[in-house]
Amino acid sequence: MFHKEGYKIIFIALVSFIAGIVLVDKFIEISWLKMALQLVFLFLLVMILQFFRNPKRVVDIVENNIIAPVDGKVVVIEEVYEAEYFKDKRLQVSIFMSPINVHVTRYAMSGKINFSKYHPGKYLVAWHPKASTENERTTVVIENNVFGEILYRQIAGALAKRIVNYAEEGMQVIQGEDAGFIKFGSRVDLYLPLGTQINVKLNQKAIGGKTIIAVK
Repeated sequence: MFHKEGYKIIFIALVSFIAGIVLVDKFIEISWLKMALQLVFLFLLVMILQFFRNPKRVVDIVENNIIAPVDGKVVVIEEVYEAEYFKDKRLQVSIFMSPINVHVTRYAMSGKINFSKYHPGKYLVAWHPKASTENERTTVVIENNVFGEILYRQIAGALAKRIVNYAEEGMQVIQGEDAGFIKFGSRVDLYLPLGTQINVKLNQKAIGGKTIIAVK
């Protein structure tokens, strides 16, 4: 199963793969070179297909849990000052996505979208300290009766060139549902209320829609 944001790119990749195989077979006579080029085309196609995969996951909706919005590795757990929306201190949990991770963004909890904003920006590597404030990014705030408001931020990286965000202000969203996609990118930051019990550790692998990030 592939994400809808990848349909156009997958189609182009398939056409390019077929054209490449045909051209190599027609114009390259050296057998080992022909095989090598065909394997390169196949590798590139497989990489694109795996990048846009969208595994269907059954999400156990629990309003006392914050679930991982993306697949990846937990790289930040710290108290920080959130300057865009809350303008106070929050607990930040950041998940870094490598190119081989699933890049679907999912809603970390059910609730109402109170804020959704896109910011154009740079394409610094995702782990750069200024990535969360200077890179291309979206900021979304969800509110429910248990946690109040939480914020998540999709952040582009050095390879990401487009962030897709489905959240619109006023929407009611359901935990685990598709919230967007980061094409060839890179990191999601969660900002939670102080006192929230964090349920993950640094360098832990997170699975979007499955791993419980925090509880209350």
